[in-house]
Amino acid sequence: MARRFENQVVWITGGGSGIGRALALAFAGEGAAVAVSGRREDRLGQVVEEIESHGGKGLAVRCDVTDEASVAEAVQKVVRTLGGLDVAVANAGFSVAGRIEKLSAADWRRQLDVNVIGVAMTARYAIPHLRKRKGRLALIGSVTSMLPTPGVGAYSASKYAVRSIGQTLAVELHGTGVTCTTIHPGYIESEIAQVDNQGRFDASREDRRPKNLIWPADKAASVMLDAIAKRKREYTFTGHGKVGAFAGRHMPGLVHFGLTRSKK
Repeated sequence: MARRFENQVVWITGGGSGIGRALALAFAGEGAAVAVSGRREDRLGQVVEEIESHGGKGLAVRCDVTDEASVAEAVQKVVRTLGGLDVAVANAGFSVAGRIEKLSAADWRRQLDVNVIGVAMTARYAIPHLRKRKGRLALIGSVTSMLPTPGVGAYSASKYAVRSIGQTLAVELHGTGVTCTTIHPGYIESEIAQVDNQGRFDASREDRRPKNLIWPADKAASVMLDAIAKRKREYTFTGHGKVGAFAGRHMPGLVHFGLTRSKK
């Protein structure tokens, strides 16, 4: 069976854990050379080791997506080391938790710097290289971009913005050979619940998401890779995610009624 990304170069931000790590392994399994970026260099190194242990080619590139110069430098290192860029996945992100009336301006800035500006800068510096090879850009959004979610309003707002950026890029890139796929996952196995509002990882933090609805990261990566390969404009999953997204878009009154009548 032909491997869909044979001899292509893939760059994934937030590639050291969770969805990013799973995507890196999935792309490597499809024949790509994979560069993973993030702030935790030890995690990036572990992903590269795992890729190489299966005969693939990996590259760890430290990158802070809130620093424009860091993003620009990371792209250049990927292209210089691996010879080009065919796929860029803007995956880096985290969630600020708390009711809107409790969040500070600093909380909002951290959330938007990573989840919105980080995505925009990843796209900005990847696109010139993707144009050369008629490549693929993927943005990782969330079902919360279509569904109001009390207690994570800042995160939801950031993902609403990512959806808008993705839809706009799909129009702006039309005819260039480069496509933009915006992916909206439901609950996926990740460390998002173990990262606090300052962006610090704490393994002792409890993940309060419903365990029976959480998809394994490798299963999620498989369907996400397929959406990117097929150059879909938007792709929403899991099953519960599709239901929530549909309700949020087409039945907002019902969603409001349900959320305001549920136990707070």
